[in-house]
Amino acid sequence: VLSFIIFICYIASLAASFMMAPLLEFLLSLFLFFAYASKLNEKFKGVHWPLADFLRCVTAAIIYFAISIAAISKYNDGASKAAGVFGFAATIVFAIDFYITFNDLVTFLKQGSSDSPEGHKTE
Repeated sequence: VLSFIIFICYIASLAASFMMAPLLEFLLSLFLFFAYASKLNEKFKGVHWPLADFLRCVTAAIIYFAISIAAISKYNDGASKAAGVFGFAATIVFAIDFYITFNDLVTFLKQGSSDSPEGHKTE
């Protein structure tokens, strides 16, 4: 939702060149939400879903931080300032999601390593 709000703010601002990043992040988040909701992660075991979510969070936090600094410092209209403030809020939200997803990723990787024959030999 926050990505969609940022996208709308960038459309209404002078910083419309930054609108593609929130749009892509919104679509990626929507895809992963529906993938988890429809249990695609259980059907397609070949895809490392926690890793995909982890990389999405990391890149989103970095990109939102960078474009928020640029939007606030370069443009003077209210919509650009609002998009920048929402972008900083999104950076914090994605950083928290990054931390939670990192813990899930570690758990996922530990489960994968315990299923391997080398894991059973050391036990």
